[in-house]
Amino acid sequence: MTASVGIAVLRRRELHKPLDDRRARRMLADGTWVRVAPGAFVMGADWRQLAPVAQHCLRVQEVMARVRAPALVSHFAAAAVWGIDVLGAWPTRVEVTVDRATGGRSGGAITRRALGRDGRMSVPFGRHRITTAAQTALDIARLLPFLRAVTAIDQALWTGRAGGALTTAAEIEALLDDERPVRGDARARRALASSAPLSANVRETHVRLLVAALGFPPTRLQERRVLRSGRLVYGDLYFPDADHWLEIDGRGKYLSPEYTAGRTPAAIVIDEKNRENEIRREVRGFSRLEATDADRPQRVYDILTADGLRSIKPRPHSRDPVLR
Repeated sequence: MTASVGIAVLRRRELHKPLDDRRARRMLADGTWVRVAPGAFVMGADWRQLAPVAQHCLRVQEVMARVRAPALVSHFAAAAVWGIDVLGAWPTRVEVTVDRATGGRSGGAITRRALGRDGRMSVPFGRHRITTAAQTALDIARLLPFLRAVTAIDQALWTGRAGGALTTAAEIEALLDDERPVRGDARARRALASSAPLSANVRETHVRLLVAALGFPPTRLQERRVLRSGRLVYGDLYFPDADHWLEIDGRGKYLSPEYTAGRTPAAIVIDEKNRENEIRREVRGFSRLEATDADRPQRVYDILTADGLRSIKPRPHSRDPVLR
């Protein structure tokens, strides 16, 4: 389970003197502070440095610390705590599961999902409980559209995670088989069948599914090559039938301290170019996408075909959904 996200939290209840409400409203209005839970604030600059999954994890920690009655943390809230990223927007409320008999009424910072708590796989979470990684991935896959469901399952299965995968496809499938059938099971089975344990992030999953839907050849994730220089490289996606290498770049590669390791953006660009040149000498084709290109299927189609990769399908129309 993921640890604290590591930024300072100003909690009203811990202050030695009352918080100036007028000042607090001003700080919130101009973005200097961000409210993460009732009576809990963080600096806006710190908040904006966090990935959305980490932002929601902090929100869950702060909200649940104020909930006295034991609760079952689930769905997006559980995903954030486990570090299971999901493509798209995160909710502003923290989800908990309650028994159907009590109803699913929500309010304040909490969303209550009336799914029945009996038999749901969970582990302790402070004075509360939290659904296991397998249960969490399944719950989200039952709830979300296909693409977002697969991103959640892929993240739970990701073998490259520090400490290893959170669960296995077999564990999720066993839950599907053992639990009483509920709405969303068919969607979850389809997402599970399309999952892959080597997708390092949600955009890799997105692009992997998109290029298949666009009619391009089958791919392999995390292709490993030792170049002639002795340099070891991994490709995000590789098309073995076409000997075509695909890199997916996020802005974090050039901006995030986690990846820059003290290097300037210019030094990173030069190193990436040198790496690309070496790879190009070893493969038949090479393409590079920005992560957000996956939101525009026509652009992905145009880039790959311009780089020599052939599709068995025509170029999609902008009005046609490629992934459902």
